[in-house]
Amino acid sequence: MNVSIKNGVPMVNGMLVAWADIVVLVGGVPVTGITGVEYGDEQEIVNKWGAGRHPVGRAKGRITPSAKITLYHEEVVALQSQSVNGRLQDLPPIEIQVSYLPENGVVVTDKIRNCHISSNTRKWKEGDTGQEVELPLVPSHIEWGKAA
Repeated sequence: MNVSIKNGVPMVNGMLVAWADIVVLVGGVPVTGITGVEYGDEQEIVNKWGAGRHPVGRAKGRITPSAKITLYHEEVVALQSQSVNGRLQDLPPIEIQVSYLPENGVVVTDKIRNCHISSNTRKWKEGDTGQEVELPLVPSHIEWGKAA
């Protein structure tokens, strides 16, 4: 293993995951016309109070997932062709997989489950040489991958 030290911080093999190391599948199909993916989940965690001034415990509530992808216009048109009426919002739920393929070979895959597309908007202006379309998603949950 190649370990180098810079500014007191060890750098293992010197390479971190970059955009070029990410593969995104939409409905099981690799997408090359993707320029961005964002996803996460938030869980309600609250203090529970009893005797005294400080909490006596905590409770966890619902987990709220969120996600969005940014695709080139041509990819969006291909998705629309899968809809009976051309509306992205009427597509059946899709799964999005984001796989990280770093140089060390340890693949981690996150799965964004049961996504519905909630909006389909285009914004063009003079001088544009292409169109990136941001698609907000409504997922049921996210299965976070982990390195084996």
